[in-house]
Amino acid sequence: MVHETRSRAHAAAQEEGKVASKKQKTESKDQERGQHVASKNKKSAENKGQDAESEAPTKSKKLKAEESEPNGNGAAAREFAELCKAIGEHISVEDMRKILQANGQDASGSEDAVISRCEDMMFYGPLEKCPICGGQLEFKEWKYKCTGNYSEWARCTFSTNNPSRKSGPIKIPDDIKDDFIHKWLKQQEGKEFPKRDIDEEAHIFSGMMIALSGRMSRSHGYFKEQIMKHGGKVNNSVLGVTCVVASPAERDKGGSGGFAEALERGTPVVSENWIIDSIEKKEVQPLAAYDIVSDIVPEGRGLPLGQLDPSEGTIETLTAEVKLPGKRAVHKDSKLEKDGGCIFEKDSIIYNCAFALCDLGCDMNQLCIMQLIIVPENHLHLFYKKGPIGHEQMAEERVEDFGTRVNDAIKEFVRLFEEVTGNEFEPWEREKKFEKKSMKMYPLDMDVGVDVRYGGAALRQLGTAAAHCKLDPSVSFLVKQLCGQEIYRYALMEMAQDLPDLPIGMLTDLHLKRGEEMLLQMRQDAELVPESGPEADAFWTEISNKWFTLFPTTRPYILRGFEQIADNVASGLETVRDINDASHLIGDVFGLTLDDPLSECYKKLGCSINPVAEDSDDYKMILRYLEKTYEPVRVDDVVRYRTPLPVHLPPNMSNDKLAGLWCVC
Repeated sequence: MVHETRSRAHAAAQEEGKVASKKQKTESKDQERGQHVASKNKKSAENKGQDAESEAPTKSKKLKAEESEPNGNGAAAREFAELCKAIGEHISVEDMRKILQANGQDASGSEDAVISRCEDMMFYGPLEKCPICGGQLEFKEWKYKCTGNYSEWARCTFSTNNPSRKSGPIKIPDDIKDDFIHKWLKQQEGKEFPKRDIDEEAHIFSGMMIALSGRMSRSHGYFKEQIMKHGGKVNNSVLGVTCVVASPAERDKGGSGGFAEALERGTPVVSENWIIDSIEKKEVQPLAAYDIVSDIVPEGRGLPLGQLDPSEGTIETLTAEVKLPGKRAVHKDSKLEKDGGCIFEKDSIIYNCAFALCDLGCDMNQLCIMQLIIVPENHLHLFYKKGPIGHEQMAEERVEDFGTRVNDAIKEFVRLFEEVTGNEFEPWEREKKFEKKSMKMYPLDMDVGVDVRYGGAALRQLGTAAAHCKLDPSVSFLVKQLCGQEIYRYALMEMAQDLPDLPIGMLTDLHLKRGEEMLLQMRQDAELVPESGPEADAFWTEISNKWFTLFPTTRPYILRGFEQIADNVASGLETVRDINDASHLIGDVFGLTLDDPLSECYKKLGCSINPVAEDSDDYKMILRYLEKTYEPVRVDDVVRYRTPLPVHLPPNMSNDKLAGLWCVC
């Protein structure tokens, strides 16, 4: 039995916001193929009587000077449209695949992809391979983009408006006998392939119908001109549009009739900045990032944290208790923890895995969690959750009840592991052997220490604990900071890793070691990369993907340069290591009924901490160290530098383990 644990009621409206009507989609595809959809010229009687096997189009036909095409100017664009039509009438998709293969082009993929490649190759010439990864270039979104992989960690990001093409005639396999194709080739003998003239900016809103609503910062005429100039259309009605553009002030006033109708239909309503930013960045921006109304509809905002304004994301995450899930933590969304559920174990294997995948080249940032959970009376459940990080509404989530069928549950768990990662389960779980596969997820190696660690105590707990603490007040203050949720919250929130699903505070030493090795390799490889250009873009995208796959965040971005490696990657790794060390030392003492939990935490440190006089050499030495090494941190008057306290370590405790605790004091 499988049951969904989250409603997807808003999915239909969201899907409608992603695409235009079928007519708009058709027009967009026709424009990319160079067809002039709007023209409906009447055919002469002579043309009506022509045989289906009409003479192949030639490049000698003339166009009126005022006629322009979405694919470029002049006769070439019109002739390309005519060739596309003729190819569709005379050549089967299977023959197109053969022609592509004969000319060293990619023949795989859907029929639409094959047709588009064949049309482009026949008229403009066979494309050379990607200069970065050797993959196939493909014309989409008004430029040529590589469809290959730069490495197992990253899709290739190369794109160009002027790709290199092979010289020489197009090759046709001997078993293709169609007269049309041979006539076409004969007519092109001795001629050079034309260059595809692409005006990328003219097609930013191609295939989109947009409505304008209410009073805006500039006139409707201005925005209408900008939309049409960049390939879009403007409609006075909300019916069938891609989105409605309005100002936030219009929303605050209650909106116009069109505004209200858009809400009823589930049509996206975005701010005028969507138009401005799309034109400035030369590509259409995600509608969800500019939404101005979904917080007033029943489904709520439904935006991923990465698309919220940072201040809004901060407010949203501050309301949640910081929990650092470990290997034995039952996920809250399974709803099985309250029924006494616990993670299933067999033959020294704990059936709980988390995975991540970040590929900024194709806007992918996903997390997956799989658990086998056993509840009283030996009922075994499989919990599975996968989706964009920070976007709960888009996550695929299910709980499957296997009852007492233990072997079936384990087989399904193993199958899902191999499907998600491309690796076998047992070699990973027993020996930590794993090989990253292209477009497959990478495991986050969680520690098995305890059930759930809370990342410290809340302020109310700390206040009560401090009142009953027997330690020196200055030492008590220090331990209180070490045990407080606020210090964890601040550090995780600063790196956008405070989402409860992310097990960043409960990673194994092996996982942290891999992060350290990756950091060192990253620095070494960066010395050999040029400062700019397609090769540099591909390299920095790859290492960013690696880092944010190993240490996922709601706000991944492309790292660039040694300064960002030092400031963000190295310091981020240090912070994650500190949080892991601190959470292991502190554990979950505030979940116990202890009279003096702060003293209990102090004992766990295994060292002595004593105040020092402000005029002492020790005080001055520590102060100089702090000033040169760490910036003072302040979080709502909770965390700050106070009186330095010397720490005397026992022989069996390393400085490294306490470094994280010292840094946050």
